[in-house]
Amino acid sequence: MLKLSSAMICLALPVLLLAGCRGGRAAEAPAPLRFAVLPILDTLPIYVAEAEGYFEAEGVAVTLVPASSAGERDQLLQAGQVDGVITDLVALSLYNREVTRVIAVRYAMTPTAEFAQFRLLAAPGSGISEPADLRGVPIGVSECTVIEYVTTKLLLAEGLGADEIVTLGVPRIPERMALLSAGELQAATLPEPLASLAIQQGATLIIDDRVHPEVSGSFFAFTSGTVRTREADVDRFLRAIDRAGTAINADKTRWDSLLTEQALVPEPLTGSYLLPDYPTGGLPTEAQFADVVEWLQAAVRLGKGPAYEDVMREQ
Repeated sequence: MLKLSSAMICLALPVLLLAGCRGGRAAEAPAPLRFAVLPILDTLPIYVAEAEGYFEAEGVAVTLVPASSAGERDQLLQAGQVDGVITDLVALSLYNREVTRVIAVRYAMTPTAEFAQFRLLAAPGSGISEPADLRGVPIGVSECTVIEYVTTKLLLAEGLGADEIVTLGVPRIPERMALLSAGELQAATLPEPLASLAIQQGATLIIDDRVHPEVSGSFFAFTSGTVRTREADVDRFLRAIDRAGTAINADKTRWDSLLTEQALVPEPLTGSYLLPDYPTGGLPTEAQFADVVEWLQAAVRLGKGPAYEDVMREQ
């Protein structure tokens, strides 16, 4: 009987060990956070966190999923192929028009007194030099986006009436920039750093969000399911981003190769473009969010807007 029992134990032991190893591997390897990355300056802290090992040091696995445009980013989000994105208040309001799907967790970039995110430019030789000159002039924007919102709010703040502001939908930014440079568009709003390139090529700066920073800003956001079930991983992600932002702000000349590799700055500006100061936290205020919702509702692009507390994570 003793020999039989020993034999049975020896046969059973490898099975038990194999089962234990399988269970251990499942516990040790949670799925990585999948984050959509656009070729925009807002993403630089993500690339720095990856390159410098900050995600690993904070104990979170992150997979970067490239998206060539905001539309592709939104498709990835809708299809459940990413857990997080960099977005803005207009897109956030539209994501959550029916139920809470996406939650903002902290700023990614904000305009400052020295750095603009969006600039309203006039074509070379247009004769347009100030906001008042834009009354009735079609301005190239991407419709129903933060660029249209910023354009409208900047001009309203400068004294134009709502009926004097005319926008023209040109969704693709490279096409908008080309039409502006060729004079086929008298004016257009562009994001940085492409706006700086357009100025270098002869466009005239009319106004930007440095003078009205409250109308702009981008932020990191995650799906509501991710925030609910993986709160610790979201916090680790943000700690890594904070470390990256601090490193960038401390030495802005160190990242030229990364900027070129990820196509975040146009080649003609490489080595000369001054990086912004990256924020280390914060979220838009309730008043900023309410203004975006009201703008969308006035344009009949949104019914009842989402509640601020439902789409902003408490700091």
